[in-house]
Amino acid sequence: MEFTRKKIIMIGGIAAGVIALVVIIGIIFRKPPTPPVHLVVWGVYDDLSVFNDLISNYSKQNKNVSIKYEQKNPATYEEELIRAYAEDKAPDIWMMQNSWLPKYKTIITEIPKTLDELLPFAAFKNTFVDVVEKDFSENEKIYGLPLYVDTLAMYYNKDFFNSAGISSPPTTWDELVADVNVLAKKDQWGNIQRAGVALGTAGNINRATDILELLMLQNGTKMVNDNKTMAIFDESILRNGENYYSGREALRFYTDFSNPSKRTYTWNKEMRYSIDAFIEGKTAIMFNYSHQIPVIKARAPYLNFGIAPMPQIKDRTFDVNFANYWGFTVSKKSKTQEDAWKFIIYLTQASNSKKYLEKTSKPIARRDLLEWQKTDLQLGVFANQSLTAQSWYQIDNAKIETIFSNAIDSVVLGTAAINKAMETAASQVNLLMRGQ
Repeated sequence: MEFTRKKIIMIGGIAAGVIALVVIIGIIFRKPPTPPVHLVVWGVYDDLSVFNDLISNYSKQNKNVSIKYEQKNPATYEEELIRAYAEDKAPDIWMMQNSWLPKYKTIITEIPKTLDELLPFAAFKNTFVDVVEKDFSENEKIYGLPLYVDTLAMYYNKDFFNSAGISSPPTTWDELVADVNVLAKKDQWGNIQRAGVALGTAGNINRATDILELLMLQNGTKMVNDNKTMAIFDESILRNGENYYSGREALRFYTDFSNPSKRTYTWNKEMRYSIDAFIEGKTAIMFNYSHQIPVIKARAPYLNFGIAPMPQIKDRTFDVNFANYWGFTVSKKSKTQEDAWKFIIYLTQASNSKKYLEKTSKPIARRDLLEWQKTDLQLGVFANQSLTAQSWYQIDNAKIETIFSNAIDSVVLGTAAINKAMETAASQVNLLMRGQ
């Protein structure tokens, strides 16, 4: 009995020791709890309902991550963003317009190397349409990821085209000029009653400078030098062995639509704002982005309009379209930069991008979603054009927009010749690029 009791005590002691050892080992090697992560995201045109499900699903998969999305007013967004940085209250993630990288590169961060397995540069380059790489990366560093890419397209009034006997919208600028002369209506004194197209001025045409810049790019204009240190869009290029001022000719072509002495005259500064004019039947054609579709439908539900690709230069071997879109980036001031980028990469995956596009009716940014959207009656044009979309290096897009608007106005008002207007614009952009 005594032996048995001693044996039991010994076994119990050994067991207790083993348990204690296991507990100690567990404490030593126990994985520390994942610290909580709180991400603040700023957006511009999308409300919270667009991201609710995506945020909820991500938080379920990453239980330590909480995400707060805030929609900001587009009119004051940049000002609010700059103030937030100055006050050390910048969001972790914010929406960046596709031309903003030169302006804000010093205050944002690229995708860290630690996340290469999630999105290596080669995959980024092959996943998104070409313009995304040019706008949101530099030296194989990725500074932003978009959910969509929008481009300028042609909105046309089908009833006006049918009445004029025009069976299909123009595909080249030469065809457009011919159609405009048929579509435009003037009274006996030459006053414009209905414009053929909203082109020629700056103040009363939505995205006028985008249209002009597209014409310049289509015409072969090189906007800045290779080092991105100087604007050269006023300089000549060699064409057929001769010097050709492609930027000037683009400005001339654009402003001729508001020049009463030209046969293309169909618009002037007294016309209604281009979007209003199109909705009210005061112009047969306008050029704009996909986000104007719901605007037109809401204001003119019975307007019989179509959307066609942007006209191109005749006999050009490839198309050129103009991009205007937004992508997510991460603030350098964020204390959780890696987690912020993980969320952006998650958002822009194919399945999640598709959910976003279905809710917002915006055109694709990912190549692998093109087949899904290319036959859409309204968005198909924009989706297809994303493959040929271009942009150019702008040190400050808002100031450059003002510079180009002033160039258009100076020609329309007769205060400057075409060549002088272009030289002045280039000089002003160069002052910006030199930081003056």
